[in-house]
Amino acid sequence: MGVGCSNLSLSPSAFPPLKAATTSRPSRYTNPFPFSPLNSTSLQYHYCPCTSFTMSLAPSSIPSQLAAWKPGGSDEVLSDEFLEKVVSDALVWSALHGLVVGDRSNSRSGKVPGVGMVHAPFALTPTPLPMSYWRQACELAPLFNELVDRVSLDADFLQNSLSRTKKVDEFTGRLLEIHLQMLSLDKKEEIRLGLHRSDYMVDSETDMLYQIELNTISSSFPGLGSLVADLHRNVLGHYGQDLGLDSRNVPENPAVSQFAKALANAWSEYNASRDGHSVSVVYFRAGYTPNDYPSETEWRARLLIESSSAVKCPSIAYHLVGTKKIQQELAKPDILERFVENKDHVAALRKCFAGLWSLDNDEIVRTAMDKPELFVLKPQREGGGNNIYGTDVREMLIKLRNEGNDGLAAYILMQRIFPKDSLSYLIRDGISHTEKTISELGIYGAYLRNKDKVIINEQSGYLMRTKVSSSNEGGVAAGFAVLDSVYLT
Repeated sequence: MGVGCSNLSLSPSAFPPLKAATTSRPSRYTNPFPFSPLNSTSLQYHYCPCTSFTMSLAPSSIPSQLAAWKPGGSDEVLSDEFLEKVVSDALVWSALHGLVVGDRSNSRSGKVPGVGMVHAPFALTPTPLPMSYWRQACELAPLFNELVDRVSLDADFLQNSLSRTKKVDEFTGRLLEIHLQMLSLDKKEEIRLGLHRSDYMVDSETDMLYQIELNTISSSFPGLGSLVADLHRNVLGHYGQDLGLDSRNVPENPAVSQFAKALANAWSEYNASRDGHSVSVVYFRAGYTPNDYPSETEWRARLLIESSSAVKCPSIAYHLVGTKKIQQELAKPDILERFVENKDHVAALRKCFAGLWSLDNDEIVRTAMDKPELFVLKPQREGGGNNIYGTDVREMLIKLRNEGNDGLAAYILMQRIFPKDSLSYLIRDGISHTEKTISELGIYGAYLRNKDKVIINEQSGYLMRTKVSSSNEGGVAAGFAVLDSVYLT
């Protein structure tokens, strides 16, 4: 997450290379709070002693006039007592159902079981999303699953597309070295497992659902994301009549069970013809940033795993397919047709592509330097906090050009997406803030193949993340966003 912005009006002509934009859409997300925005409205909680929490309430910090959220807005006013109870119940539910994470401020967190846990940051109510966008995103999941698999088998495409990048990005270069070593050994991945997540935002200027990125390694939050959907259905089950919301409009989120099923099936496929005593499946929770390889020991371990017969999630080829550069290459004219025969599938995939350009496109680089607020400069990194925005885009482009080497190849330019903002309750560290927010929808996909047999290819749940609209980045773990769910409209 991290290419959205909501406080700038765009002219479609700012992107001459892009497909023509429509006029601004009618407001689907009417401001649910008809009065001035509330800033840092606070509800402080600690949890009850029956877990590792204590609980207390500071009611004086709650504003006396709060409107209930409804799709399309509402003038209904919530009482202080009602709001206190909703937030209190949500926090207690989180503690009882494991919607918790380690507390970074507690030095014993992660070292002593049951010590140093806090609730995961979440939105108090789900975010509205029109059904048409939901269906589009879900239908794309199997297409992207299959696309990742087919691109992973085209070694020349991967190596050639990243050939300039590896000269200036040591991390990508090391991944490519491992890929080359597997090619030299004629190493075949007969059983291929992918647990992916494709992230999207709805652009308010074009009324289009655009892909932000495709994650092929360590696609985070299937567990917590599933729990937030359960939390919101519970909240609406108890208070939906008062809020004017129906819990049935929050879609089921089977992400954690679907991913577990895919891993179990991969294990079964591997062990079908073996004695069951070797390592069968390796899942990479880390390994997607240079920080995960502080020494040669980690690189040797990655090479050892890749050389093994185990099912890798992801394999080195799947990992490379998820790089920003490959995403940009796939958006070029006629490239999708290299991997996808079905014309309808090509059209569906291409429809969600935002503007993506390499920095050897002089025209688009000049446009980005002239209007940097319309672009995001993205390096080949995952994990949040790496993208470059605003005037920093211009400064970095000038710096890279002045250096006169291959540094430009370490980045791509992406059209900046401008979603419609709305007001939300964001709960972090037991404190509730009411802020203008924008959201990003991630759709999980599971793919399992054994030679020519596709065993699983399906949409496997979702992740909704919501952040303050003034923030550029949007990672939950990085502290920029909160977990959320979808309310279909």
